Amino acid sequence: MAQRSKKREDDSSDGKIYYRIGEVSRITGVKPYVLRYWESEFRWMAPAKSRSKQRLYRQRDIDVIQLLKRLLYEERYTIAGARKKLRDLGVGRALEKPRADAVQEGDARASLRRIRDELESIRGML
Repeated sequence: MAQRSKKREDDSSDGKIYYRIGEVSRITGVKPYVLRYWESEFRWMAPAKSRSKQRLYRQRDIDVIQLLKRLLYEERYTIAGARKKLRDLGVGRALEKPRADAVQEGDARASLRRIRDELESIRGML
């Protein structure tokens, strides 16, 4: 019974604990050869392997991959720069940061929307 409750805690939204590299590639939009390269550049990123040596990624691994993708592709960090940023922040804090940024971004959008609406109402009065 303890194993079942632990399994439920580890399950992601689709009920899986482990994902193979092809599935992770589809989920994240990062090619498998890029994932393997990132493993060589970021030693702490290496996923567990099965008896048959297949990579087994967990949800946290997928979150880290999406963080790396954001740092490298959207924020335009180099590999060395991303490595330094993650070392300085720590992976756990870096994973939390996008969520906080998303909340602030949502607040900023709401503020801008209110300002735009007020400006449009003022323009209507003129």
